[in-house]
Amino acid sequence: MHHTNPLPRNALQQYIDTAPGPVQPYACDYPSGWDTGRHCHSRAQLVFATQGVMTVSTHAGWWVVPPQLAVWIPARQEHALQMHRVVKLRTLYLDERLAELPSQPRVLSVSPLLRELVLRLMELPAEASASGAGARLIAVLLDELREGPTAPLHLPDPDDPVLQRICSALRTDPTHQQDLAAWGQVVGASPRTLARRFQSQTGMGFAAWRQQARLLAALPMLAEGRPVTTVAQEVGYEAPSAFIAAFRRHLGVTPGRYFARPGSRH
Repeated sequence: MHHTNPLPRNALQQYIDTAPGPVQPYACDYPSGWDTGRHCHSRAQLVFATQGVMTVSTHAGWWVVPPQLAVWIPARQEHALQMHRVVKLRTLYLDERLAELPSQPRVLSVSPLLRELVLRLMELPAEASASGAGARLIAVLLDELREGPTAPLHLPDPDDPVLQRICSALRTDPTHQQDLAAWGQVVGASPRTLARRFQSQTGMGFAAWRQQARLLAALPMLAEGRPVTTVAQEVGYEAPSAFIAAFRRHLGVTPGRYFARPGSRH
């Protein structure tokens, strides 16, 4: 069912909870800047946009989700979505009793098969997902969710309050150039201690985390069609060539080619 306007939170939860089948589809176009706020659902959620870019946050960190990707959110996992430009959201809410659903949030690369599965299930009445063709589609969807490749667009959040202070500053302003020695003077910790904590709590070194933060900050701006030179400067790169090289190294293509990939059916 396509909703013209986003449902209020209580109405959306009722819509999810009263689903007559194992999959409840939800389609809605969200305006630019819409922020859902922190919330959770009784069902797992596959979030996909045929247009626009979303930022998704959970206790585990942040993801940026362009149309080439989808985000998986397990049941009762607190999360928030922020929309960049108009987002044509296509969501499937899945009963957690379905076999072997992923237990952790993740961003999945959307293969042509996964894209068509989501869009086909969006067209089916929720009760049709319980048997017949609907059940067969769900079986293939579950295989894609379990086996599909993940995308490197996750920014892990540390638990340490000192690191959280640094990370929050870098997310707010990715142009910060301070190294760990400089940050150590700000937060009152040695560079060695900060480096060790960064690695243990995020699985990344400080420089890698900062580069990831910059690339994720760049994606919504690039999706808006802003010039690469401008975006590079706004996320802390002095030379556009350095930004393009980092983008290609991380995502496999240049910024221009990344958002020039074939679009999907709306």
